[in-house]
Amino acid sequence: MFVKRIKNLFEYALYFSKWVAISLLVGGIGGVLGSLFHFCIDAATDFRSHNTWLVLLLPVAAVVIRWFYHIFKSDVHLDTNLVIRSLRENNKIPVIMIPLIFLGTVITQFFGGSAGREGAALQLGGSVGYNLGRLFRIKDNNMQIIVMAGMSGVFSALFGTPITAAVFSLEVASVGMLYYTALLPCFVSAIVSYGISRFFGISPVRFDGINFENITVSLVAKTVLLSVLLALLSILFCFVIEKTSYFARKFSPGGYFRAVSCSLIVVALTFLVGTYDYNGAGMFVVERAMTGQAQPFAFALKLLFTALSLAAGFKGGEIVPAFFVGSTFGCVFAPFIGMDPAVGAAIGFVALFCGVVNCPLASLLLSVEVFGTKGLLLFAISCGISYMLSGYFGLYTSQRIVYSKTNNEHIDKSVD
Repeated sequence: MFVKRIKNLFEYALYFSKWVAISLLVGGIGGVLGSLFHFCIDAATDFRSHNTWLVLLLPVAAVVIRWFYHIFKSDVHLDTNLVIRSLRENNKIPVIMIPLIFLGTVITQFFGGSAGREGAALQLGGSVGYNLGRLFRIKDNNMQIIVMAGMSGVFSALFGTPITAAVFSLEVASVGMLYYTALLPCFVSAIVSYGISRFFGISPVRFDGINFENITVSLVAKTVLLSVLLALLSILFCFVIEKTSYFARKFSPGGYFRAVSCSLIVVALTFLVGTYDYNGAGMFVVERAMTGQAQPFAFALKLLFTALSLAAGFKGGEIVPAFFVGSTFGCVFAPFIGMDPAVGAAIGFVALFCGVVNCPLASLLLSVEVFGTKGLLLFAISCGISYMLSGYFGLYTSQRIVYSKTNNEHIDKSVD
């Protein structure tokens, strides 16, 4: 018995050393790649902000992105859903995804497509992890671990939230369960990537000036009401994103025509609303919302711009648009119920994210990393409500709902 225990300890130590070493490498590559991606996105956004006429070339940009994917993707649909599926089914994630999503997202931001960047981070990280796993001949049943570590790394480097990045990667594929086997590799990768991004001078996303000091019963009640509305908004968010792409495919005779027509609508809407706030990721609008400033219909316009941009084939994902929609809605609605607009924006930021990705633990940790711990009670309430009332909708069709949101039972169904 004693000899067996010693042997087990040796096996655990070997396993520990192996995955720490692999995760250090994955995190290092993810940190460098994520930092480079961050600088390119920032440069593209800055150049566009000083040359707003570039939005007129959106149709050309959409055609270029679609042509790139047509040339290289063959019969594989390269997106976040592919990465999530690989966590359960060991699907191949081709290395070509790395330059495609990198260039596609930079082009999107350069010309003003309304999309984010964290979705791209998941694809970049997943592809890095998978292809390193192939290089190291990782067994198929452990390939998911290195893929999750890769996702954690690039997401952490780009957004500056290592704990959120790690738990999100563990939580996103199968709602209702966590892949604890990958816990240490994901944390190691995320922390290393975060350290590298900080070394390169990339500031993490933080909002420190929001007043959560006086949490009363009245404020809790207002949070409940706002969270219910945000849960409904998350359903609308997912529905609009999905149906816009569906109808664009249905009524467009071809991919290039769809890219041009949807892009032209985005261009027309840009000049119709008279602002460029809805082009690109729009994090500066989120920052304004955290000071209590937002246009009344900003959340609806951003949702429309994003749905059309994604239908056109622009890249980058929906996570930052979800932050935009949630924070601006919370900021606008909060005064109607006697809540501080900045507090409403913060709750909207977290709760809408929770509703669209079905990841309550990652969302709660996001609130701590981005806003600190003073508002933790409000964020816990909002995440719980948003998760339950958002139903089985979600941004990622490859996500599986493993356990029911309303009953203690195993259901294993895909998101609506």
